[in-house]
Amino acid sequence: MEEKIMSKIILVFTLVIVSIFAAACGSSTGSSAGKTIKSGSAGNNLTVTLANSEGVLRDGKNEFTLTFADAAGKPVDVGAVAVNFHMPAMGTMPVMNDAAQMTTSGTPGVYKGNVNLQMAGEWQTQITYEGAAGKGKATLPIVAQ
Repeated sequence: MEEKIMSKIILVFTLVIVSIFAAACGSSTGSSAGKTIKSGSAGNNLTVTLANSEGVLRDGKNEFTLTFADAAGKPVDVGAVAVNFHMPAMGTMPVMNDAAQMTTSGTPGVYKGNVNLQMAGEWQTQITYEGAAGKGKATLPIVAQ
C-alpha cells in the first residue's frame, strides 16, 4: 500500500517538473520568431534578426518576423520599421524592389512582415527604423530559393 502511494507521489512530482520545464522553454522569445534566416548589426547597439518557420525565404509570397534585440538578447521596441528587398540590375534585367508590409506583434521589438519576392536569387534586405531606440538601418544579404 505504501509503495503505491509513493509511486503516485513520484509520478505527480515528475509531471509537475516536466510541466514547469516545458512552460519555461515555450516562453522563449526566439521560439515564436522561428528559424533565423539572417542576423546583423542594426546600429544603436542593436541586432536585427530576420526569421520564419522554415529558416529560408522563397520566390513568391513569404511571411517573416524581424526582431530587434539589445546586447543581452532582450527585444527592443524601435518604433516605425520599413523593410525593402532590393536586387540590383543584372544585364537586361531591371532593378527590383519588393517592399514588405510590416505590422507590430504582441511583443515589443518583434515585427511581422509579408513580402512577395519576384524571383529566387540574392536580395539585399534593407531595413530602416526610427523611434525611442533612435534612428538606424541595416542591410542583410539573403538568398531566396
